[in-house]
Amino acid sequence: MTATAALTQLNERFRGYYPVVIDVETGGFNARTDALLEIAAITLKMDKDGWLVPDQTFHFHVSPFEGANLEPAALAFTGIDPYSALRGAVTEQEALEQIFKGIRKGLKANKCQRAIVVAHNASFDHGFVMAAAERAGIKRNPFHPFATFDTATLAGLALGQTVLAKACKAAGMNFDNKEAHSALYDTQKTTDLFCRIVNRWKELGGWPLAPVESDIKNEENDDGVSESTPSL
Repeated sequence: MTATAALTQLNERFRGYYPVVIDVETGGFNARTDALLEIAAITLKMDKDGWLVPDQTFHFHVSPFEGANLEPAALAFTGIDPYSALRGAVTEQEALEQIFKGIRKGLKANKCQRAIVVAHNASFDHGFVMAAAERAGIKRNPFHPFATFDTATLAGLALGQTVLAKACKAAGMNFDNKEAHSALYDTQKTTDLFCRIVNRWKELGGWPLAPVESDIKNEENDDGVSESTPSL
């Protein structure tokens, strides 16, 4: 593989990590006790020119696990009726097994070693995904156990905004507040935001990295020039 070709490979961009954008809607803030009610995930890929773009989308409404806590304030905030038959909800296990199956295919196709959660205030979403996977007894969890890419932090650096809606608008994206707090909509917007930040860094010349002096010397040594050769 040539150096130019390698730069269009997803596994070269994030040190072997496979980024997956996640958003969850829940019955509270405690991943151990509160219900997971909705989850969406969007995988990413590189196009032929090395630009980061969305790939596959997964979306599920989720039934509260047995004994799950449902905070009235959280339900009022999301507008979710957990027991409505119209939701077409599935169990945590069914939702995660389908998502994880798709992620594992993407890992293999892109020659990545581990998936990593990309989310806005990522520790929240990561915590609910990991807790649900543990409850479901899923052994093959593709996600890193603690590392994440947080778009709130990235947007604070790149755009001066940390709220998703404000960050999207600062990036020149539309954001419909009426659609917010739907896992699918928020995942779509977070995906667009993450891709814009990563691609903008590439546009500005931040990627690929310029070789540092030590790398240049090592390349010279590989060409047969000795480190001990005195300068003229």
